[in-house]
Amino acid sequence: MGNQEIKRVGVVGAGAMGSQIAMVTALGGYPVILQDIATESLQKAEAFLREQMERRVKKGKFTEEQVESAFARLTFTTELTDLQNSDLVIEAIVEKLEAKQALFQQLDRIVPEHAILATNSSTIVSSKLADSVRRPEKVCNIHFFNPVLVMDLVEVVKGPHTSDQTAEKSVDFIKSIGKIPVLLKKEISGFIANRILGKLMDEAVFLYENGYASHEEIDLVVTKALNHPIGPFALMDLTGIDVNYFVRMQRYSESGDEKDRPAAVVAAKVEKGELGKKTGKGFYEYDENGKRIEQRV
Repeated sequence: MGNQEIKRVGVVGAGAMGSQIAMVTALGGYPVILQDIATESLQKAEAFLREQMERRVKKGKFTEEQVESAFARLTFTTELTDLQNSDLVIEAIVEKLEAKQALFQQLDRIVPEHAILATNSSTIVSSKLADSVRRPEKVCNIHFFNPVLVMDLVEVVKGPHTSDQTAEKSVDFIKSIGKIPVLLKKEISGFIANRILGKLMDEAVFLYENGYASHEEIDLVVTKALNHPIGPFALMDLTGIDVNYFVRMQRYSESGDEKDRPAAVVAAKVEKGELGKKTGKGFYEYDENGKRIEQRV
């Protein structure tokens, strides 16, 4: 239960990732403050977490007492200054560099000097944020995978500015909440899992855009032949097609390589507002409860 040096945790961004990161941290015994600029986002996050944890209680994975104790440790707020006593802050906002840099500048003024500032980004390496603060040695990536409540692995990434102590504390923190950390000793965009997954995604989109197979058929092959738990198109719907778009735009802005641009089909989906499960339509369609609507042949 807890970590001797990290006693209070802040999470910024109440979307799918931030809300779940806050929940697993609270389940790990830490007082957690989940901050978002929008009250509506916080309300949706709490409703989502209540529903998810109720399912897990029914399945016997947690007791009602464990869940209620975790919620008692979880505070929802719109005020960033409420994070002023945090020993670790994990950022999980939109995948845009300028927004993250501005947030880190604010956090640097608010939280104690000893506090670690981590980004959950899998694309924006922490060296791009370290110059925004007066404590670059306390900046790193702590990358959880969606759905955080289910996925055990967490990538901790040490940038050239990150101290050994920060990396060690971050790894210890991940262990203390019951997750499995992998420490990357050097930073690289995409880290391990998403660099490998990205190659699969690119090939899946190529096959789809060039008419070799439907997205349903490609997902079927990946799940049944490669034994993946979810296909690439269903995964984009789950994580948000806009997330894929922003990741690729960030990569393109860095490399200038046309091959790094978002795929045309992804850009078209974003333009239409068809972002996946969260909007009710992406590559697949979903009902109001987020369940996929099976298409009749």
